[in-house]
Amino acid sequence: MTVIAGIGYALIALGPSLSLFVSVVSKKPFLILTVLSSTLLWLISLIVLSGVWRAFLPLKTTAWWPYAILIIMSIAFQEGLRLLFWKAYKYVEGRLEDILDAFADKVSKPRLFLTDKMQIALAGGLGHGVAHAVFFCLSLLTPAFGRATFFVDRCSQLPFFLISALIALAFVTIHTFSMVIAFNGYAEGNKVDQIFVPVVHMVAGMVTLINLASGGCVIGIPLLYFLAMLTLMHCGKMVWRRLTETRSRQSGS
Repeated sequence: MTVIAGIGYALIALGPSLSLFVSVVSKKPFLILTVLSSTLLWLISLIVLSGVWRAFLPLKTTAWWPYAILIIMSIAFQEGLRLLFWKAYKYVEGRLEDILDAFADKVSKPRLFLTDKMQIALAGGLGHGVAHAVFFCLSLLTPAFGRATFFVDRCSQLPFFLISALIALAFVTIHTFSMVIAFNGYAEGNKVDQIFVPVVHMVAGMVTLINLASGGCVIGIPLLYFLAMLTLMHCGKMVWRRLTETRSRQSGS
């Protein structure tokens, strides 16, 4: 392939994230810091997980269950880390609101709005998604800038680099908007949102095992995008509900 193809694969994986960063995140410095800190956190977590599993890889078996164990343990670790990330966010939010309250006495500035909090969650999710794309896609794209491409026997219908980019885009979407859902679930004590995020994450991870079967990518990739769309729709519905409730309370007061 060529440099253009390599750049194209990278843009498939991270193009929407770049657009989201430019249109939303880049306008507020604290969102940029949130994206950077989140990306670093999730990259470190993936490096730690890869270090733990390095002693067992490569797996000398064609069975699927060792990979399932790896995925289950990795996702469980990341979901636990998500909860810690939420607790760290709440601590920083409390300190930030104290500062804003003190500042408000002088310049009449409001506290953090609901939209600000959702944007912080979105930035945190974007960092998670970018870390996933960098670790599982961009790190593999160096050969894509050469004169040829690469196919694997189990999915010869599509180039390997295109498959990686498409899977990365699906997970970027899931991770980005799952963080918004999770933060809302933690804040409201909403069990549905709290359960939805790890379940979708786990199902998406297990769906990737379909790629181990011959021609599995033809089924696995559409299923991943179904989960991505489900996550996006659930997030949109939740955000609309919260904003509507907030407007109703403001109108009533």
